[in-house]
Amino acid sequence: MSYDLIVFDWDGTLMDSMAAIVKAIQQSALDLGIRYPSEAEARSVIGLGLIEAFQLVWPELERERYPDLVNAYRQNYLAKDGDLEFFPGVLEMLAELKEMGKTLAVATGKSRIGLERAMARTNAAEFFTTTRTGDDCFSKPNPQMLEEIMTETGFSFENTLMVGDSIHDLLMANAAKVPAIAVTYGAFSKDVLKTAHPVAICDSVAQLRQILKQKGTTKDAKSC
Repeated sequence: MSYDLIVFDWDGTLMDSMAAIVKAIQQSALDLGIRYPSEAEARSVIGLGLIEAFQLVWPELERERYPDLVNAYRQNYLAKDGDLEFFPGVLEMLAELKEMGKTLAVATGKSRIGLERAMARTNAAEFFTTTRTGDDCFSKPNPQMLEEIMTETGFSFENTLMVGDSIHDLLMANAAKVPAIAVTYGAFSKDVLKTAHPVAICDSVAQLRQILKQKGTTKDAKSC
């Protein structure tokens, strides 16, 4: 059985933005005078919606301070956003998949305005039939993003594949009964990603590109 609907996470899967996200989280802590998180703490929440991420990084923080934290983060990330690029090979991979007749979508914890800005800057919108963001749905790992994408495009979970770099992406896929491919060049290590039982684990875009362009990709795939 082939996967006809392929849903990608954005940050850390398509776009090389991990360092910028970590620095934006850490700088926001300095701006607000709150506890400075380690790189590991900041990376562990990549893929979540902002509020959910901040609740995990700063569980001790009063909820009334979250709006200021969100604003600080967005300003700090926006300062770096214009310099971010796709991982090498991503655009070629997306073009190949479209030529194969695959339906492509995005499920991301980014804000709607953030995703649309990134898509416009990279001329990537043409590749994707639909998208869901942290503004549209419950945060990962809730399956709402995938469920809405499948409903809109008319594909079943059996014909859908999720591709992501975070444990949150994979757990969302599990909750939606959708098979997933994990990539290790983003936010999470291979050992962590393995715990969610992806059908394949890829260490580079080149490996991911190779497995996705195989028309016979099935749930039996074990590695790239």
